[in-house]
Amino acid sequence: MTKEVWRFIDSGEGSPSFNMALDEALLDWNSEGKMPPVIRFYGWNPATLSIGYFQKVEKEINMEAVKQHGLGFVRRPTGGRGVLHEHELTYSVIVPESHPEMPNTVTEAYRVISEGILKGFHALGMEAYFAVPKTAEERDSLKNPRSAVCFDAPSWYELVVEGRKVAGSAQTRQKGVILQHGSILLDLDEDKLFSLFKYPNERVKERMQKAFKNKAVAMNELTAENITLGQAKTAFKKGFEEGLNIELEPYKLTDEEMAYVQKIAKERYENDDWNYKR
Repeated sequence: MTKEVWRFIDSGEGSPSFNMALDEALLDWNSEGKMPPVIRFYGWNPATLSIGYFQKVEKEINMEAVKQHGLGFVRRPTGGRGVLHEHELTYSVIVPESHPEMPNTVTEAYRVISEGILKGFHALGMEAYFAVPKTAEERDSLKNPRSAVCFDAPSWYELVVEGRKVAGSAQTRQKGVILQHGSILLDLDEDKLFSLFKYPNERVKERMQKAFKNKAVAMNELTAENITLGQAKTAFKKGFEEGLNIELEPYKLTDEEMAYVQKIAKERYENDDWNYKR
């Protein structure tokens, strides 16, 4: 049986505004029937703090620390909490809600899409699995997250290795299209990450950072061999093909498409009203 062909875009390292604009543009093109489903890999230059659509900058983010570390800053079109995009492979998946393989609920669609990431970890020889919050307390923490840090909470079907979260994702549905994007951590600078958020006091910050070590982990902390970005790309591309039962065909944006992305970047993701006001 022939497999469905999706497009594959490796856009390399982009600015924060370009990265979010390209995800939005892909969603637009898919909704207009101009582009089939897409899987995209990307990186960030400079390293960037992205925040969830609903987060309040003034209340939660230490912008002085963001500037001191020379980080980019952008608000995502998806929900969730703050993510430091530094030593990671970032992915996005753009697929119509009406796709026959996509369940109606966000949670179930999340599980189907994340099957590709799961298979990617397996391709790297890592024993990853889906975590399902079991206790009432864990389920409540999903509704009322205590922390502004993305990797600090269990989520439905989150990917974990040895009980700790190794990939964080967020999803939005607009114009009849699912956009899911997320971070697959290669390495993590915890001190830098925790300096980017506001806390009631230093004691709370220390307590949260200590608890965080038990909840999240980067791949290279778990393996003796240092996994490179190139190895990760190869493994997760294969993982998506296997997990979603698709074939990925490399695609390069046309000049016209690139101009559309730059327009969105400038108008929305480089706009202070978008990034700071909520």
